[in-house]
Amino acid sequence: GISKEFPARPVQAALSSAATFTVGALLPLVVVLLVSNNQLTVSVSICALIALAVLGAISALIGGASVAKAVSRVVFWGALAMG
Repeated sequence: GISKEFPARPVQAALSSAATFTVGALLPLVVVLLVSNNQLTVSVSICALIALAVLGAISALIGGASVAKAVSRVVFWGALAMG
C-alpha cells in the first residue's frame, strides 16, 4: 500500500472489483431476458442511461456535489459512449 498502516490487499481488491462488475452486468442481462428482440437495443440503452443517472445522483449526494450537474455529466458522456 501507500503506507505501512494501510498495506495493499490485492486479493480483496480483485474480489471487490469482480463483485462490482458482476452487479453492474446484471441490469443489461435482466433487460435482455425480459424484452423482445425487436426492442432490445433501445431498451438496454434506456435502462443503462437510467442506471447511470441513479449512480450519478448517488455519487453526488455522497460527495456533496450538485446532483443535477453530476447526473447530466454522467448521462451525457454515457450516451455519447453508446454512440
